[in-house]
Amino acid sequence: MPSPFSLEGQTALVTGASRGIGQAIAVALAQAGADVVCASTRRAGTDNTAVAVREAGRRAWQIETDLSTHDGAAGLAEAAEAEAGPISILVNNAGTIRRHPAVDFPLDDWTTVMRTNLDAAWLLSQALGRRMVERGGGAIVNVASLLSFQGGITVPAYTASKHAIAGLTKALANEWASENVRVNAVAPGYIATDNTQALQDDETRSRQILERIPAARWGDPADLGGAVVFLASPAAAYVHGHVLAVDGGWLAR
Repeated sequence: MPSPFSLEGQTALVTGASRGIGQAIAVALAQAGADVVCASTRRAGTDNTAVAVREAGRRAWQIETDLSTHDGAAGLAEAAEAEAGPISILVNNAGTIRRHPAVDFPLDDWTTVMRTNLDAAWLLSQALGRRMVERGGGAIVNVASLLSFQGGITVPAYTASKHAIAGLTKALANEWASENVRVNAVAPGYIATDNTQALQDDETRSRQILERIPAARWGDPADLGGAVVFLASPAAAYVHGHVLAVDGGWLAR
């Protein structure tokens, strides 16, 4: 019997696949048997990810696109299936963050964050989800955040976008679950990536964060891989509209 976690015969598209969480997810999907389309703002940025996917014995494609524009998101759906064939797994990981006090938050930064974090996920989910419905199955995994549940400080755009990602996940699951298209999300906790570098470098804030995490460590991007593989695999056949926290116990504290 095949493993319920096997992704053999599947092709995944992972956005923001150049490094950090996106790279770790792409490699984990490949190790579970999926071929992977690696998307990022620079094609060369996904070179290492593509090498790791191929070292896992799977095929890799690299696509350059700017997901802060609506045309970039719409074009990626077309380009991915033109190069790799039908996409059966979509991981909406690409994201960005801007930090300013709310009273001084620039509109341009707000727009960039919302387009990259939310609009791109919506446009890709709509385009590829339509095809998954037509083909009778597929899986979409969105990358949410602890700030899908909390407010944060000086990150109003990021928080708004991640709350919206959690809502979008549930809304799409309600429409597509009966079509055998599963839509779920993972909510990373404090993961050691470029987006959290400022927090890691702040000795006081980093200590406060670690004191709140029962696992007593910052997360590693690889910690997300297994959760995404689960949600993308037949093992999660009856899991719809769920936001799975991968946070070292932060929300339980």
